[in-house]
Amino acid sequence: MQITTLGIDLAKSVFQLHGVDGSGTVVLQKKLRRGAVLDFLSGLEPCPIGMEACPTSHFWGREIAALGHDVRLIPPAYVKPYVKRQKNDAADAEAICEAVTRPNMRFVALKTEDQQAVLVLHRSRDLLMRQRTIILNAIWAHFAEFGVIAAHGPRKVAEMVRRLRDPDDELDLTALARSALLSLAAQLESLAEEIGKIERQLMAWHRQSAASQRLETIPGVGIITATALAASVPDPSVFKSGRQFAAWLGLVPRQNSSGGKDRLGRVSKMGNGYLRRLLVVGATSVTRRAPTTDTRTGAWVRSLLERKPTRLVTVAIANKTARTAWALLARGENYRAAPAT
Repeated sequence: MQITTLGIDLAKSVFQLHGVDGSGTVVLQKKLRRGAVLDFLSGLEPCPIGMEACPTSHFWGREIAALGHDVRLIPPAYVKPYVKRQKNDAADAEAICEAVTRPNMRFVALKTEDQQAVLVLHRSRDLLMRQRTIILNAIWAHFAEFGVIAAHGPRKVAEMVRRLRDPDDELDLTALARSALLSLAAQLESLAEEIGKIERQLMAWHRQSAASQRLETIPGVGIITATALAASVPDPSVFKSGRQFAAWLGLVPRQNSSGGKDRLGRVSKMGNGYLRRLLVVGATSVTRRAPTTDTRTGAWVRSLLERKPTRLVTVAIANKTARTAWALLARGENYRAAPAT
């Protein structure tokens, strides 16, 4: 049995394998339990092995690559066209095996354990930030139920909590309501402490990552965005251009063109939504500083603001930032602001 290409459909417990020989003839269709996969693959001659890119695929990719195989991760959307009729594990494995042989197929670069760990920090921080927002809104709303109204914002809620803990402050609250609000305040402080701990860990990783430090030199890119980009893009060469990288982030217009007529719609919002959000937030700060920025980018932003809505300009800046980030990662250079002419 000479397998030249193998497709693996990953799962929690049972993996489906589909292998073909040099002529494309199916020579293997097999189910394996999770613990038997590496033992089976270690007995095969090195060959291209395709898998759909997913959270666990990077671990399996590293383990299988250590056996000498050529591991290629494929975005699930690019595998779907090769699925024949019914969808099941065997059909998915066959589609992966077919897709991995296409000469124009796009692949996902394998992430290292260190890069995955940084992304876990980012996802944990994002989850804690959402929980923090929920508790802030709950505290504000519960105070409002008793007629205690304050302006919106974390600082205003913190002032209300300080008043709550001050025994000399005459807040018209019952003992039960005060106890419940103090519990929420304790949760808020715990979340703030955990978020700060994660941010310190990200700062430590940023200081030892040359790619992250280069990205931080771009206007509108801080440590959070720089570390997320550096960890999410282990190999910038998988993108042919900055425009392709921006499209991966969903920052380019959606196309519905036909017959030689170009029809562009709103931004596609495809790809990595977390990175896109970070870039758009950073672009907002660039927009606010544009009136006092004496660079070519600042002049470009000011000209856009004269003709377009602010939010549209913000997305355009995020697109430009994404292209610049790809260029710095691909060329290993720092950002150099061009002076206004």
